[in-house]
Amino acid sequence: MIEAAIKAVTGFITQQAESMARDASYPVPAFRLTVNGADIANLIAPRLISLTLTDNRGIEADTLDIQLSDHDGLLAIPPKDATVRLWLGWSDTGLVDKGTYTVDELEHSGSPDVLNIRARSADLRKGFKAKRERSWSNATLGEVLRAIASAYSLTPVIEQALSALRLLQVDQAGESDANLLTRLGDEHDAVATVKAGRLLFTPMIGGRTANGLALPHVTLARADGDGHRYLQADRDAYTGAKAYYYDVNSAKKREAIAGGGDNIKELRHTYADQQSAIRAARAEWRRIQRGTATLSYTLAKARPELIPELTYTLEGIKQEIAATIWHGGNVQHSLTADGGFTTALELESQLPDELIDELAEREVGTYTGVVAWYRTKDGKQEKVTAGEPKRLKRLARLYANKKNAQKAVDREWKKLQSADA
Repeated sequence: MIEAAIKAVTGFITQQAESMARDASYPVPAFRLTVNGADIANLIAPRLISLTLTDNRGIEADTLDIQLSDHDGLLAIPPKDATVRLWLGWSDTGLVDKGTYTVDELEHSGSPDVLNIRARSADLRKGFKAKRERSWSNATLGEVLRAIASAYSLTPVIEQALSALRLLQVDQAGESDANLLTRLGDEHDAVATVKAGRLLFTPMIGGRTANGLALPHVTLARADGDGHRYLQADRDAYTGAKAYYYDVNSAKKREAIAGGGDNIKELRHTYADQQSAIRAARAEWRRIQRGTATLSYTLAKARPELIPELTYTLEGIKQEIAATIWHGGNVQHSLTADGGFTTALELESQLPDELIDELAEREVGTYTGVVAWYRTKDGKQEKVTAGEPKRLKRLARLYANKKNAQKAVDREWKKLQSADA
């Protein structure tokens, strides 16, 4: 029985941790696990090697991995499809509900004997991976998404502006609903995900729910981090994105471009109309711009309340990192007997809300100035400029404050003037 392998837990990881909590009031990791709704008092802590929860952004299922010691051979290999619910937290702040998962992978290995259990988020039913044949004509994006949500008894939560977009043709040919949702998200620069019985579809802007409500903005200090990896990519690798579509009047293949320059990324899919191609090209160009700076950050003390789509400011670290507002992607919470309780974040530079690409941008060298946006203390976005406002080059990064934004535009404006000299 699975109860023999995973027993519901409320308590500290080890006796030593309990002693520390009593003697020094030092916060220690705590977790609770229920199996098929049963909360069993026996502790799993003495067998726990590791517990890892990966909260994925997008349609990919969240995963829960539990590794248990079977040193005495008393653990039974549990059945699949058991329902597991997890809470994570600290002794001084309480537990955070991290959702429900279905066991779908089991492995026993040795020696030493170890039982590995993997569970995936229960909201992603098996039907999401089944290939389907259907299409929609002259439908709104909201109508397509609501049809998919209805098939799985999910509540659709769709950002209003995206829901109202009119799509000339959507074809699902030998494609799963999971792939279709991912494709629709890519084409509209949005995140499609399933959480807590809801199908969520929200713009890839960070810091907001699908209903438009603000999510908490998180400030992290250098002392919070146990490790980081900052990557500044060559932003000139791609200078734009191109999508093809067929002209309904002439049946000729035409192109829609976001960005400009000589090195333009071409999208494989050919679209049914110009507007769809424009949206897809702009979405890809925004993805390219966000990916020019990425940051992996590990918190020495886990923050179980952190989820994808939050925004971050980092303090006490390299200026290039601290100057940027960061948009959160996947979050991984890890609890081990030896390594403690940590949280790993995958971040990318956030784009300003007002960075809306035109169908074709001007070539570098025709700009008369530079503009950048920054986040104010109350969460709003303001801009600063350098040069003349006739043709402004827009910096594709949201800055942490006005000072950093002004430095960036002054630096870029000097660079442009030197190139024109």
